[in-house]
Amino acid sequence: MDQWPSGPVDLLIVGGGINGTGIARDAAGRGLSVLLVEQDDLASHTSSASTKLIHGGLRYLEYYEFRLVREALIERERLWGMAPHIIWPLRFVLPQNQSPRPAWIVRLGLFLYDHLGGREKLPGTETVKLASSPFGAGLSPRGGKAFVYSDCWVEDSRLVALNALDAAERGATIRTRARLTGAQRSATGWTADVTDADGLTRQIEARVLVNAAGPWVADVLGRTSGCRNDRGVRLVKGSHIVVPQLYDGDHAFMLQNDDRRIVFAIPYEGKFTLVGTTDEAWGEAPGKAEIGAGETKYLLDTIARYFARPVTEADIAWSYSGIRPLYDDKSANASAVTRDYVLDVDAGEDRAPMLSIFGGKITTYRKLAEHAMRELAPFLQNAGQAWTAGAALPGGDMPDADFERFLGGVEVRYPAIPLALLRRLARAYGTRVSAILGEARSVADLGDDLGGGLHVAEVDYLVANEWARTVEDILWRRSKLGLHVPTGTAERLDAYLGQRSAVAA
Repeated sequence: MDQWPSGPVDLLIVGGGINGTGIARDAAGRGLSVLLVEQDDLASHTSSASTKLIHGGLRYLEYYEFRLVREALIERERLWGMAPHIIWPLRFVLPQNQSPRPAWIVRLGLFLYDHLGGREKLPGTETVKLASSPFGAGLSPRGGKAFVYSDCWVEDSRLVALNALDAAERGATIRTRARLTGAQRSATGWTADVTDADGLTRQIEARVLVNAAGPWVADVLGRTSGCRNDRGVRLVKGSHIVVPQLYDGDHAFMLQNDDRRIVFAIPYEGKFTLVGTTDEAWGEAPGKAEIGAGETKYLLDTIARYFARPVTEADIAWSYSGIRPLYDDKSANASAVTRDYVLDVDAGEDRAPMLSIFGGKITTYRKLAEHAMRELAPFLQNAGQAWTAGAALPGGDMPDADFERFLGGVEVRYPAIPLALLRRLARAYGTRVSAILGEARSVADLGDDLGGGLHVAEVDYLVANEWARTVEDILWRRSKLGLHVPTGTAERLDAYLGQRSAVAA
């Protein structure tokens, strides 16, 4: 899985986020040779810093983004069927008692939302009285009405890892900790320099260069010769906080503030609530972002405005921020910048093709990859046909996409393994969970518990199959165990990873 290609590749993809891995999977499944390089870990940045929703984007209707919303709504149920272990439905409660928008406008938007995308399995919108409905639990004030609609949840960084895994199993080469440092084009292809974590630089020959670097899309353009750079990228920071559970129930809230911005409150990791996102213009170079004091106050103020439980900054269990690389449509308001994507192909008789991706969102990644391959087909021999619609991701091949039925079978097969551990592993790995559990007759068969139910068998699987290399890769991207493990787990995990590396060397 880690071997470099021995000759020229059809596609060299720069960027290991959702768009890059999605294109790698699609292209590899068409029989094309693919090399994907990522300067950090998979989903290190934007793709692991989302609100973790597969959704149509209800608020985008306000900006007349009907094409984007329709495409996203169609993709919701399709992606759920492809990966029911990491994607599942959520009901969203939209209170109207503090809404800056008239109720009839909101209901009209929800009518469009229910009908634009050919909804089949998800329940439609209903109206409830918050004072007498379980959906009002935890709200203050609790009166008035709310609209309740459907969208889906996704484990975003796992979605990236599964696309990379599927791409690799179809023949793609995935290299993390490998950075494109330069590229020269000719009439027939690209010669690219890729430098790995050890400082070793290799030259890669490719027919097509795909710039899926997210916030670094303009930076990559600057490292390539003879590329036009007349498309604008607008960087917007979005931040989230994770706080102790604010309310009972497995539903989420879509909260409207006086400034007309939207904040979600979503059940998270069993005992927390995820609250976000903010929208702030990012004027610095792309990099690791952190939540600011103003963003923290904004989210805490939103909580105080809607929920009865008091929350202070000291209650925040975790926060994360990401830089969204949006296509610059010249909107004055960061919240109004289009979330649609733009695919820019730079090619000519004397210039090998380069595809640069601006914008996009997790929900539409599969369709974006399909569109990208359509744009690149004229430059590739035997580019094949579109195939990913409905093709299960690794672990998602469950009968009728029924996770609970699948989990029941896992519980029968492994009666001596604690149910909570089985559920977590089944959620993360789906039908691939047997690669970790094997023939285990007890928890002891999974190897040492490094803390919080993270056993050596799971770590070994992640290192061997999902490019995990560091503590952060495992505790915060391949899982969210970082929220749950006891003190000392990170140190024990780091020591174990060091031992594995020493043996491998």
